[in-house]
Amino acid sequence: MAQPRACQEQEDRSREVNLSTQRLRVLPPAVLGNSMLESLDLDRNKLRSITGISKLCNLKKLILSKNEFVDFPKEIQSLVCLERLELNQNQIRTIPEGVFSRLPRLKHLRLNNNRLCALPRDLAACQGSLQYLNISNNLFRSFPQPVLQLARLQEFHVQNNALRQLPKELFQGQSLKMFKASGNPLREPPIEVCAGGIQQIRNYFNQLQHGLGQEDKRVKTMFLGASLAGKSTICRSLKQGQSKLVPKEERTVGIEISEFQIEDFTFLFWDFAGQLEYYMTHHVFITPQALVILVINLHMYQTNDKTFKELIGFWINNLSMRVPNSVVLPVGTHVDCCQEQEVAEKTHDIMARITAMLEERKNNLAHFIDNLEGSEEPKFYVDQWEKLKEMESCTLTILNLVAVNCTDHCDIKKLEATILKHVKNEELFPEVVRVLPPVYRQVEAAIVDIAQSEEMAGHGMMDLQYLVSKLCQHEHLASLGRELLQDILRYLHRIGLVVWYEEIKHLESTVFLQPTFLITMFKLLVRHQLIQQLESIPVETLIGERATIRDRANWVCTFKSKAMLCHRAVRALVKHQLCSEGMWDVFEEIMGHRPHRGRGKLFSLLEHFELCLEVKHTGALNPQAREFVPGKPWETTRSQGESWYLFPTYLNQTEEVYEVWGGDHPEDLHIRAYFSPEIPEGFFQRFLVKACSFYSTHWVAKVTCLLVCNGRPLLIKENNQRAYSYLELRCRKPSERTGFQLAWDFLVAVVLLMQKLSEEWPGLHVCVKSPCRTSGCLAELLWPDMDGTGATTKEDVKTCGTCGHRFGAELLLPKVPRPLEEPPAQPSAHYYVTSYGTTTFGPSSIQVTRQNISSE
Repeated sequence: MAQPRACQEQEDRSREVNLSTQRLRVLPPAVLGNSMLESLDLDRNKLRSITGISKLCNLKKLILSKNEFVDFPKEIQSLVCLERLELNQNQIRTIPEGVFSRLPRLKHLRLNNNRLCALPRDLAACQGSLQYLNISNNLFRSFPQPVLQLARLQEFHVQNNALRQLPKELFQGQSLKMFKASGNPLREPPIEVCAGGIQQIRNYFNQLQHGLGQEDKRVKTMFLGASLAGKSTICRSLKQGQSKLVPKEERTVGIEISEFQIEDFTFLFWDFAGQLEYYMTHHVFITPQALVILVINLHMYQTNDKTFKELIGFWINNLSMRVPNSVVLPVGTHVDCCQEQEVAEKTHDIMARITAMLEERKNNLAHFIDNLEGSEEPKFYVDQWEKLKEMESCTLTILNLVAVNCTDHCDIKKLEATILKHVKNEELFPEVVRVLPPVYRQVEAAIVDIAQSEEMAGHGMMDLQYLVSKLCQHEHLASLGRELLQDILRYLHRIGLVVWYEEIKHLESTVFLQPTFLITMFKLLVRHQLIQQLESIPVETLIGERATIRDRANWVCTFKSKAMLCHRAVRALVKHQLCSEGMWDVFEEIMGHRPHRGRGKLFSLLEHFELCLEVKHTGALNPQAREFVPGKPWETTRSQGESWYLFPTYLNQTEEVYEVWGGDHPEDLHIRAYFSPEIPEGFFQRFLVKACSFYSTHWVAKVTCLLVCNGRPLLIKENNQRAYSYLELRCRKPSERTGFQLAWDFLVAVVLLMQKLSEEWPGLHVCVKSPCRTSGCLAELLWPDMDGTGATTKEDVKTCGTCGHRFGAELLLPKVPRPLEEPPAQPSAHYYVTSYGTTTFGPSSIQVTRQNISSE
C-alpha cells in the first residue's frame, strides 16, 4: 500500500507548485515543462513578465499577486482552463482587450491594489462563470460597465476608488450576495446607504424611481482642542453670525451638538470638551468624512516640544490613528492677547511642527514595510505588510492655520468664508453632496416635527415601534413599509441626525431623536470632577435610595481608591444630576426599575463602548447552600449582593497588582505589543474592560492589570512614551511540557483581544515581539501573522541574530516543546474572540455574558 500512496503524493506535487517569496524574475524551466500543472503560486516575487506560461495548458489556478507587473501579462489568454486568477498588488494600469474572452471558465478574479481606471469590454465574456471580482484600491472614477453583464457575480469588491455613482442595474438581479464599496466618495447612493447592505441599496433605488433625487449638502464639523482653547466660543459665534464669548463656567461638558446653515450647506457642529476625563468618549463620536477644526490657544502656545504636544501633537496623533483620511483646519484663537509678529511666528512654528510629525509618521511606516520585505521569510508577515501598505496610503490633510480674534465680528466672518471655501472644494470633500429620494427628506422632516411636538419629552427618547407608527400617520409616509422606514432611520443614524443602537440589546428598541441626550447619558458618569459630584449628592436623594451620609462617604472613599461605585451610589448620583438638569422623569428608564439591581439603558451603553465593567464583591459562604455530590447536578446559589461597577478611567496606580504578581522573573514568558505612533488615549482602559470581561479573577490599576485563568497569572503593563509605546505581557514559565500549551493559549487569547480592539483605529500599527532571553541583549523576535491557530512557528530552536544564543522556540513563540517520543498530532487550538461573546480553545469554549462565564 505504501507504493501507491507515494505515487499519489508524487502526482499531487506535480499538479500543485508553490514558489511564493522566492525573489524570482523569470519562471523556472522545470515549471514550464510540467504540462500536468494545475495550480501555480508565484506570490511575492520580482516578476514583470511570465514568458512561456502558455505551455501550462491545464493550469486552473494562477497567483501572481505582489510582484512587479506594470503591463498585464497577455500570455494568460492561452490558459483556457483557468478558474482562479490573482494579480492584486502590482502596478498594472491597463488590461488589453482579447484576454478574458478566451477564459470561459474563470470564476475568481482579483485585480485589487493596482492602478486601473477601466476594465476591458470583453470581461463580459465571463458572464456565465465569474462569481468573485475584486477591483478595490484602484483609480476607478466611473463604474466599469462590463461588470453589469456578469450575470453570476456573487461577490464584488470596489472599495477605495473614486466612484461618485453606482448603477441601479448592478442590484436588480438576485445573484449578488456581497458588495463592498467603502472608501468611495459616493453621492448616489450615499456611502451611508451602502453601509446597510444590498437590500438597503435596492430599497434606495426603488424609491429613487418614484421621484427626482434631491441633493443634500451636509457637513459634520468636529471642534477639537485642549481645554479653554475657545472651541465653544467659535462654535457659537459661527452659529449666531457674530462674536459670542462663552464664560469659563459655561464651557462644554462632554460634547455639545448644534446645527446651522451657510448658504445651501447644513453644518452639524460637534463641540468636544477638552478635559482629559472626556477623551474616553471621543472615540464613539469622532467619525470619518468630517471637517475637523483644531482650535489652538495662541496666547498659551509656546514654541517648544512640551506645549506643542499638549495643545496640538496629541490631537494630530489621535486623528491620524482614528480617522487617518481627515481634513483638519487649525484655528488659532486669543490673537487679541498676542502681538502681530508673535502670531506670525507661532503660526509658522505650529505648521512646521505638524509637517514634521506627518513626515516622521510616513518615514516610520516606510521603515516598518522595508523591515518586513527584507526579512528572511516575508511570507510569514503578509497580513502585517498589507495593513502597513494600507496605512501608507492614508494621510491627514492639514489646511493652513487661520488666526482669529473671537471678539471681532470680521474675523468670525473671515473664518466662515474659509470654511465654506474648503467645503466647496470637491478634492477635499468629494462626499459632501448626497443624492436622496424625496422620501428620505420627508421622513427626516417628520422626525423633526415629532421631536418638536408638545407631546415629546425634552430627552427625545422614543420607542421604535411607536416612532414607526407615528411616522406612518403622516400623509406622505402612510404607504411606506416598516423595512423602508427602518432603512431610513439607519441612514439618519449614520449621518448623526438620530441615534439608534440596534446592536445593543437594551437599546435596540429605543431611538434618540435628540442625539444631545445621548451625550447627557455619557456625561452622567464620564465627566470632569466626578468626585465633587458624588460628594454633593443631597440628603433627600440619599434617603430616596435608602442610603445615609456615611454611605456617601464610603462611596467617595471606595471610588478614590478603587474607581468603583456600587449600584446604589450610581443611582443616587444619576438621580441627583438628572434632577439638577430638570430631567428626573427619565430616571427609571435610564437606570432600570429595580433599586438594587437591574441594568437600564445607561449601563448597557457604557458597557457596549467599554467604559465601565460590572464586577462582583465576594460574599460570605452560604450555609444554606446544597451539598455538592459528585456525578449529580449542582446549581450555584444566585447572588443577591449589590452590583458594583469599575470605571478604569479613574483608576490610580497602586502596588496591589505587583504584590499579587510577586515581581518579574528572568524566566517569565515575556512578549511586548508595540504601538505606533503611540497607544491611543483610553485604549488601555478599554482593553482592561475587554480582558476582565473574559477573566473574572483580576486585579487592576492605572497602568497594570493581572488576569488569572485556571490558577495561572498573566501580568499586563502599559508603557506609553514617545517612540516607545508598548503593552508588556508576562506569564510564569511552566515547569512541565504540558504547561506551555496552557500558558501560550492564555497569552495568545489576550493578544487577540488587544488586536481586535486596535482595529477601531485604522491608522494604528501594532506588532508583537518577544525579547531575547539573554540578559542585556536588546534584540527582539517579531511574531509572524496570527492565523487563528496557537502555533506561530514549526521550528524547535530559535537563534538570536544579535547575541547568537539559541533557545527552545517554546520560550519565545507559541509552541509546545516536543517530547522524546512524539505523540499523535493534536488539532491546533483555534481562537475566536468577540467583545462580549465566545472564546474558543480547540474543542472547548466559554460563553461570556458580561461577568457570567459558563462552559459549553
